[in-house]
Amino acid sequence: MRTKSTLLGLALASVLATVSVWAADFGNAGGWHGHHGGGEMMAFQKLDLSDAQRASIKQIMSDSREQTRPARQALGQQRAAFEAMPPTSAGYRAAAASLAKAEGQATQERVMRMADLRARIYTLLTPAQQAQLATLKTQEQARRQQWQQFQLQHPTPAGQ
Repeated sequence: MRTKSTLLGLALASVLATVSVWAADFGNAGGWHGHHGGGEMMAFQKLDLSDAQRASIKQIMSDSREQTRPARQALGQQRAAFEAMPPTSAGYRAAAASLAKAEGQATQERVMRMADLRARIYTLLTPAQQAQLATLKTQEQARRQQWQQFQLQHPTPAGQ
């Protein structure tokens, strides 16, 4: 039973990692409003961007996706190979360790890439847009704190 639970947990973690990587790397058609781009990426929609700014941001995001495509595909293949491997295989634990290391490296690279993207996009903004972005970020943080406070005051009953 423990083996089934472990396998189910690994499979679920793999699916969630796949979805989060996909969402972060592919986003929506516009590129900069995927969920894993962070609240700041979502806030760009609320700024009064010029057509030139939108085009530049879209190009930056597109270039980033194209540059990372081979690494994403390789990780996906490694993940699929591991998922297809029976737990009784001789190299199962080594494959799990290798996948874990690759997933960790991919996460580190994604965080650094997103930081670079944010910095590059930020330089495209006017000082007024930068100030508006800071205001939007502060408002989002306040909403998040209010939600956390609400959750503390209204806990979900156990089992739900």
